[in-house]
Amino acid sequence: MSDWTRREFGYTLGGAIGIAGSHRAPQPSKPGGSITDVPGVQVGHATDSRRPTGCTAILFDPAAAAGVDYNGSAPGESQGVLLQPVSPVDRIHGLFFTGGGVLALPASGGVLRYLDERKIGFDWGTPDLRIPIVVSAVIDDLAVGNPRIRPDDALAHQACSSASSGPVAEGNVGAGAGATVGKMHRARGFSGMKGGLGTASLTIGDVVIGALAVVNAAGDVLDWRSGQIVAGARQPGGGFADSVELMRPLVLRSKDAGLQDPALGSTTLAVVATNVTLTKTALTKVAMMANCGAARAIRPYHTTGDGDQMFAVSTGRVQRTDLSLTIFGALAADVVAEAIVRGVRAATSVDGWPAVRDL
Repeated sequence: MSDWTRREFGYTLGGAIGIAGSHRAPQPSKPGGSITDVPGVQVGHATDSRRPTGCTAILFDPAAAAGVDYNGSAPGESQGVLLQPVSPVDRIHGLFFTGGGVLALPASGGVLRYLDERKIGFDWGTPDLRIPIVVSAVIDDLAVGNPRIRPDDALAHQACSSASSGPVAEGNVGAGAGATVGKMHRARGFSGMKGGLGTASLTIGDVVIGALAVVNAAGDVLDWRSGQIVAGARQPGGGFADSVELMRPLVLRSKDAGLQDPALGSTTLAVVATNVTLTKTALTKVAMMANCGAARAIRPYHTTGDGDQMFAVSTGRVQRTDLSLTIFGALAADVVAEAIVRGVRAATSVDGWPAVRDL
């Protein structure tokens, strides 16, 4: 990975890509795929065999420009403030997604240790020292299995060691190992289902857009093309219950409605990446638009208990000043929605949480 000085942190933040027509003939988009189809992105999982939990490291070579959109009410994260457009830090070396809730945030030290061992990071002015920048985010999977078993720095280091640019495993792996969905009405007798980790990509000509999502939603997951529920709250006798429809009778209750939506309890973590050069300010807008794709695939989304986080990353391998951010944002939203659906479709059942493929 390239070294950057402190001065180089502060280069221009502004400048969206220009609006103009493309002169390149469109090519068929690549079916399925994964975020590692974006050159410069590597992904590694580590899954704890003692209970459904784990972590996922997303590493960038070289350091990548990044932005974020926080619309969840209770995000569990670390270093995310560096991704604000006003911060001069406009490159990161990795993203770290983990189960275990906020108690597992210290596990990110394993990613820092991995990068430090390889002298990957920014030149901070101290001889023979590089400072890696890693943004971390967590989901709460503590209700699945023994909550005392959580990812630690050794597991995070293992995830980094397994990182590659090859196809990314999906389902009950890494940070998605303990993910669940459709759990807002469990106290009322409506069971939830198994969530998971999914990824997808789109290739059109020389432009690649990839996404990865850890699906741990309070609401239901929908097929974003048809609007049909794929996974979520289930009726006691079988069949989907529709989490939003179940809210309607609660409006008439004069006492506790019985809705389960605790702060930090549900979180969907997602990252969309492209090989096209974009600034951090532009990527912030792409992340905002990409969140619309997550909203098409999750219902309800951004509840008061959600800690949803959407990251956008550019590896800067391709210069395309003829494309507008509207194009990137619209396509990114579709890829994110597809990654979310794939995450639940690839999942397998764990005790108390049935999966789509097992119904």
